[in-house]
Amino acid sequence: MTNGVSAVEKQGPPSGGPILIGLGANLPSPEHGPPVATLEAALAALVARGLRIRARSRWWESAPVPVSDQPWYVNGVIEVETDLAPEALLTLLHEVEAGFGRLRSVPNAPRILDLDLLAYGSLVRAGPTPPLLPHPRMADRAFVLHPLAEIRPGWREPASGLALPQLIARLSPGQIVRPLPHSAPSG
Repeated sequence: MTNGVSAVEKQGPPSGGPILIGLGANLPSPEHGPPVATLEAALAALVARGLRIRARSRWWESAPVPVSDQPWYVNGVIEVETDLAPEALLTLLHEVEAGFGRLRSVPNAPRILDLDLLAYGSLVRAGPTPPLLPHPRMADRAFVLHPLAEIRPGWREPASGLALPQLIARLSPGQIVRPLPHSAPSG
């Protein structure tokens, strides 16, 4: 290990799982319009930056978590291929967010665009250096797990080994998510 990065991390994802990215938005973008249009533009921006999208969920509408009076979100999950190490991929995601006007203010604030590195193969990293993998809150979020189930129904959370149906069954009640009409998964 050099500089805190193992050789495995430099060679792409460890075997045993996909690279997963969560996308979300609940504010309109001045350049792209409503959240769905912003998310579609974000997908194009990720491809333009060299990511290869292998699969994508439908867009899902979800109530804010934690519950608040802010607008509902539109969320989805993609599986990508890349040669980037986790740190470089997280940096790329933050650069794309910034290019769309994302301002990081307070946790759980409304946002034009949110891109989260959810999982990087079977890699488990608890810190202290980001990215933490798998994403530390993904197993608690219906707006992540339901879209993920569309593209990777057999996925297991690398840290716990729990299967996706088990994670969904453990979700706290009251999280409202529903697929948007006229939205279809691919891959």
